[in-house]
Order: sequence, then structure tokens, then C-alpha cells
Amino acid sequence: MNIAYFVETRKKMGLSQKELCDGVCTQATLSRFEKNGQVPAIKILIKLCNRLNLSLADLFPKVEQASSALNQKMADAEFKLITMDYTKAQQLLQEIDFANIDNDDQRLRYLYLQGYLITLLEGETTDALFAFSQILAADAKDYAVIYNLLALTGSGMIYAGKQENEKADFYFNRVLKEIYDYRIRTTTDVWRVLNIVYNCGKFYSEVKEYESSDALLNYAYEICAENHVTYYLARVAFRLARNQHAQGKPQAEIEDYLHDARAFAKLNRNFYELKLIEAYRQELTVAAVEK
Repeated sequence: MNIAYFVETRKKMGLSQKELCDGVCTQATLSRFEKNGQVPAIKILIKLCNRLNLSLADLFPKVEQASSALNQKMADAEFKLITMDYTKAQQLLQEIDFANIDNDDQRLRYLYLQGYLITLLEGETTDALFAFSQILAADAKDYAVIYNLLALTGSGMIYAGKQENEKADFYFNRVLKEIYDYRIRTTTDVWRVLNIVYNCGKFYSEVKEYESSDALLNYAYEICAENHVTYYLARVAFRLARNQHAQGKPQAEIEDYLHDARAFAKLNRNFYELKLIEAYRQELTVAAVEK
């Protein structure tokens, strides 16, 4: 809050503290606000501002605007992450100066996005792990729970990428003990929980633990259906198709999942996933001919 601007305005209007607070509050209350930053009750502050022809927004416009712009920039970056446009997401994140972020939630959000984008763009794993470790070392607050789960998932993804499956399993196991109990409140929560559940399911698919993988991917499917979101459905359906093929399930079942995956990828203009689906379909066709 820009208290200096408040004091400056009072003095420009030629009002003493006693004159300004008359009938509104005690002079001691006003003095504690101006000198020590002890903000009075909101009703008192509004009355004092009205006498100075100030709005509440006049006391903190730059802070609020910067915070709003920062939130929008990070929201845009997170959406690009969800839609697998990792390069654009990284470009947006690089426009933010982490040193200037003084809000704890925003700092954790930045670190989560930074860690994931380094991982997905195959950057320095030590940098990604450092981002995740900062989240895990942060004070345990309610809003930090989802970031902790994302950091554990991201750490698991790093070790899975390095084929260090025992270490990866350690992190994914920790996530799975908590994710089913996590209460989804917002659409952003939905995306983040899907991120976690899908990546856990993907890992167990890659280590051929198909029963665990299928259960997680089907849970992701349910989350999408219940919350009417489609951005993860292409990935989920495609991974389920691959799982069914690996387990020798009927071709019709595999084709159903591939059809769904292609439809959702097309709907969401996820061209990256569309290419992967088409390549896999061709792979299956060639394999069938060779038989």
C-alpha cells in the first residue's frame, strides 16, 4: 500500500492529522497508519480516503496492476504447458523476472512451471531439480499442497527420463499417497491434478506396470468427464491404446482408444499429439502386414 502517497495528499490539501481523522477515528489510529504502516479497519480507511478524494485503488494501483499482469502471464504460460506448446510457454516465462516476485503463491507457480519446462524441453536436470527442491522446502501452507505434488511428480519425471526407475518410483509413490485425497476446487486445479495423474500413469506404462497405469489413466479420464475438460483426453486415450496393445488386448479396443485420442487432439488443435498418434497407427499397420 502506498502510504506515502496518502500522507502527501493530506499535506497537499492542508489537513493536519487531527483535522482529517475528526469524527472518523482517533489521531493515534491515523498516526500508526502513516508512521508504522498499521492499516486501520477497512471502513475507517475508506472514510479517510473519501475525505482526501482518493479511492482505495489509488493507494496501490501499481502493485495490483503488476500482480494482475504477472498472474496473466503465468496463466498464459501454464496454458501453453497444458497444450504442449512448450517453447512458447518458456518464452512467456522468460519475460518474468523471478527476483521481482514477492508473492509466495506466484513464486511457487513460477518454480513449478520453470521445472516442468526445463524437464520437457530436455534442459539441465540439475536446474529443474533445484526448482522443485525450492518448492518442497517452502513453508507448508494450504495453497502449497498442489505445488508440492507437482514438484514430486516433476522430480519423478526427471529420474524416469534418465532411466533411474527406482528413484522415479520413489517420487511417484509419494504423490499417489496424496493425490486421491486432494480436493479439486478450480479449473486450474483440474489441469494440475490431470498433469500429475497422467504423468504417473505414463511412468507405470513405461515400466510395464499396466494394471497401475490403466487405473491411473482411467481415473484421469473420469476427472476430465466430471469437470468437462478435454485438454488431457488425447494423451490419456493414446496412452491407454498403447497399454492395451502391450497387453495383447483386441484390436477393436485399441482402435477405439486411438479414435478417441485422434478426435480430442484434433478438437484441441494439438498437432504434436496428432503426429504421434498417426505415427503409432502406421507402426501398427506395418506390424500387422508383416505378420
